[in-house]
Amino acid sequence: MLNKIMKRGQRKPKPDTDGYGYPVSGNRNSESVSTSNVVANQSLRSGSASSANNLVSGGAVDALPMFRDVPGSERQNLFVRKCQVCCVQFDFSDTLKMVREKEVKKLSLVELVDYVQSGSGKISESNQEEMVRMISVNIFRCLPPSCYEHTGSENVEADEEEPYLDPSWSHLQLVYELLLRYVVSSDTDAKVAKRFINHSFVLKLLDMFDSEDQREREYLKTILHRIYGKFMVHRPFIRKAINNIFYRFIYETQRHNGIGELLEILGSIINGFALPMKEEHKLFLVRALIPLHKPKSVAMYHQQLSYCITQFVEKDNKLADTVITGLLKCWPITNCQKETLFLGELEEVLEATQAAEFQRCMVPLFRQIARCLNSPHFQTAERALFLWNNEHIVSLIAQNRNVILPLVFEALENNIQSHWNQAVHGLTVNVRKMFQEMDAKLFEECQKQYAEKRAHASEADKQRELTWQKLADAANRTQ
Repeated sequence: MLNKIMKRGQRKPKPDTDGYGYPVSGNRNSESVSTSNVVANQSLRSGSASSANNLVSGGAVDALPMFRDVPGSERQNLFVRKCQVCCVQFDFSDTLKMVREKEVKKLSLVELVDYVQSGSGKISESNQEEMVRMISVNIFRCLPPSCYEHTGSENVEADEEEPYLDPSWSHLQLVYELLLRYVVSSDTDAKVAKRFINHSFVLKLLDMFDSEDQREREYLKTILHRIYGKFMVHRPFIRKAINNIFYRFIYETQRHNGIGELLEILGSIINGFALPMKEEHKLFLVRALIPLHKPKSVAMYHQQLSYCITQFVEKDNKLADTVITGLLKCWPITNCQKETLFLGELEEVLEATQAAEFQRCMVPLFRQIARCLNSPHFQTAERALFLWNNEHIVSLIAQNRNVILPLVFEALENNIQSHWNQAVHGLTVNVRKMFQEMDAKLFEECQKQYAEKRAHASEADKQRELTWQKLADAANRTQ
């Protein structure tokens, strides 16, 4: 083993520190490093005087062996020293700078992950605290400005831009892996670990969901879900903190990279809600989930949002009326792509809706569907017509055909007479035939009313033209 790695000159500690007493930032210099030995700087030693004395000798740091090279009685001390070494942070914008030192830290992180995962030795409380401090130093950082912050433009579609890849991911991934293994380990006692995985830690973890690197968000999603499952004491706090992120996104920024991942976590949480559902959860549906349909970027996370909404309705059928009414309030006016998404979600909700709830909202619902049937955007009109391919929805419509057919009959006739798209025309003919076979007498009455309405409209048009002609003649006579 080599003698020394990363020896730094004496320097006064900076006054700016994070919540754990570590420097927020600073340049870190080191000398050459060998392959398997690691050293750390005095400024990164823990608050424990004994651990600092063991690590530091004569202003330098002793070389650190691998776990397998020391007896079991010394591994706890070696563990904390390796954690302190891994607090050293590097500039990854320059790939040629401090290459050996970066590799040494990476190997140390790999060893820590293997040690925690293997369960070869139970980690003491003080060492758990030191490990969480090291994890915090590495992952809780200022995120780089997003692309729209440089250009002032709105978020673009994911397939129109190259994904952002954090240059420090080779180290960050190992730190996240270490945290994940620590949380899921059967050796980790939640009663002890909650001292370190506390509310402050969870809040900072949630802040990282705004990272543009999808790999980081995937790790965060898995870790937060595991924390929610293991630390029952944190569950209400986590739900409230996620609510606050949604509120800020909806009503202030409308910019956040991790909404989809947070909704994926909530999808699993909602699936585990007990019945009867708490009022807190219903308020979350009304105040957070339904308003999430408003932002322009809803397409980025709509699949996850739709799953959460549907989970609520499947859990409690009585919420169907609340959800459908909320969707109608958020319905887009000029965005046909969003309308198509809403219609797909609406079908999933209606599939879990019972007759009583359907009857409470069917009038405003089918007025909106009628407008969608006449949409000049063929995908929107087509998606609205596809509702009649769902057997459960057709059965609900059949039970309430006396109300629904008069609401949509004019839209169906207008499509047959004037819609430009042949596919929409063909689907409309099928739906019209379905209503005719469902109730021929009602169909004839609607047809008669439609013909009378068209006749009145034609007569009104003639009267309007006659009035304008009289006004034109009068104007010509006065000249």
